[in-house]
Amino acid sequence: MKFLEVSNLAKSYGSHRAVDGISFTIEEGECFGLLGPNGAGKSTLLSILSGFLQADEGKALLQSELISPDNPLIRPMIGLAPQEIAVYGALTARENLQFFGKLYGLAGTKLSSRVDDLLVAVGLAGKADHRVETFSGGMQRRMNLAAALVHQPRMLLLDEPTAGVDPQSRNHLFQEIQRCSREGMTIIYTTHYMEEVEALCNKVAIMDHGILVALDTLKNLLSSMHTVVTLTFDHPQYALAQQLQSIPGSIVSHSQEGNSLTIESRAANNLLTPVIGTLTRMQLAPVTVETRSPTLERVFLQLTGRALRD
Repeated sequence: MKFLEVSNLAKSYGSHRAVDGISFTIEEGECFGLLGPNGAGKSTLLSILSGFLQADEGKALLQSELISPDNPLIRPMIGLAPQEIAVYGALTARENLQFFGKLYGLAGTKLSSRVDDLLVAVGLAGKADHRVETFSGGMQRRMNLAAALVHQPRMLLLDEPTAGVDPQSRNHLFQEIQRCSREGMTIIYTTHYMEEVEALCNKVAIMDHGILVALDTLKNLLSSMHTVVTLTFDHPQYALAQQLQSIPGSIVSHSQEGNSLTIESRAANNLLTPVIGTLTRMQLAPVTVETRSPTLERVFLQLTGRALRD
């Protein structure tokens, strides 16, 4: 039995189909990266999966329970840290977490202990009795995460949890999310920071125009891209190009001016060595050598295009 099963999920706003027949599954304890350009439908999908928004078509099951605004059984199982700050500025950090904990039925020493532990975990123990409206943006982001975790959910939904914060707060947030992942919490993680997904997620979905354009393990997505080595010389090297064509699986091309050679191969770990060996054998010294390894950002741009979207 899958932990989360999403089947043909769809949601429209007027004529705009924000989520267009999406299906996928997530295993318990998996960290699932959800990427996409602005307007791809990620936030709408998370709103449905958190039980705040009713889908027009399809269904999502969390441990066989239907995720729906009308099903109270799924609410204790899910924690959500939305893009917007969702804590109360007029309350202190401690009062916020106590309030959210009580909504989920926590009370007494169990609640007090949980609040204290979370304040330490997100680095706000020293600000426990300060009003949140006095906090920096990064500190408020940390409060957002703590509020999502106070009831110890089975599944954590994170909608760009580190967006717009200073490097120290971003690092603190990411460390706490990594800790949750190590302890077996199921996480759906959306962000524009590709390196966070590469460091955290074992499966990645790329969403565009309401559909999934890719869904695979991080390893498989990266293996779909070529490693690229570009050599620049003072003058054309046609004989070298012929020699480099013999590298298994390689594609060799000249620049328009003829002074640069580009070698592409999916043999990411085995490309540079034969290139250097060929250069040494032919006693050639390039002016510059540039290597581009497969990255999630390159996969993302290839699948969604490079045009900026608002």
